[in-house]
Amino acid sequence: MTRTWFITGTSSGLGLEMTKILLQHGDTVIATVRKADALSHLAAQYGKQLCVMQLDVTDTAQVRDVIDQAFALRPIDVIVNNAGYGLFGAAEELTDDQIIHQINTNIIGSIQVIRAALPHLRAQKHGRILQVSSEGGQISYPNFSLYHTTKWGIEGFVEAVRQEVSTFGIEFTIIEPGPTRTRFGAGLISPAPMDAYKHTAAHQVRNAIANGDFAIKGDAVKTAQAMINSVDVKPAPVRVTLGSTAYHSVHAALTERLHALEAQKDIAFSADGDEGLSQ
Repeated sequence: MTRTWFITGTSSGLGLEMTKILLQHGDTVIATVRKADALSHLAAQYGKQLCVMQLDVTDTAQVRDVIDQAFALRPIDVIVNNAGYGLFGAAEELTDDQIIHQINTNIIGSIQVIRAALPHLRAQKHGRILQVSSEGGQISYPNFSLYHTTKWGIEGFVEAVRQEVSTFGIEFTIIEPGPTRTRFGAGLISPAPMDAYKHTAAHQVRNAIANGDFAIKGDAVKTAQAMINSVDVKPAPVRVTLGSTAYHSVHAALTERLHALEAQKDIAFSADGDEGLSQ
């Protein structure tokens, strides 16, 4: 079975790997990039099977226009909301402009892609949206506070929207890869470090990444293939966690969170009103 895919952020990383695998499989890909010639090598090889469109997801008007154009070409089976990057630094080190751009790209951009696609998916009465998040949508590392903000935020948005549109045949899956061998690390935006954080967990993480001590087990091609395979699963899984690092990290975080919740059961129930008390 072949499908038509709309994928944002395809010039590198998982978006590029997915695009290559899908084209080899015979699927049609509408791929968005910020630089017009980023996929010229694939366009020359695959012709009409690949449509490349220029898109900056921080430009909401452009998002709407590009998605309208994409659906005018043909029905789209799968939307892959992949565009994004990482902002790396202690919260106090980040500039206001860096914070705004991270939020505009990773969360508002993703939200607007979904909002722009929904009317088209409702009209065709089917479609799957893969929202690329991260293990960082369930756990957190020092120095990634704003990146985590966007991933935790977009997961909450998707959790709610999937319930709103399930009647229309629209399905969502949140993709949560762990550390994966892509150019994500090279693309990190990092402000100048502050001396005050030299002996903190933030500095330790900075050193681990700089020295190559941060374990990266995930394979980009295998991760991209697993993302593609998830579309064949019915009903759509709410989340797909990819990589052993992500599995162990998310499992530990959820277990700890559940234990903490259970320990506070009496406190939680103590906040209820007395039964029968008039409001």
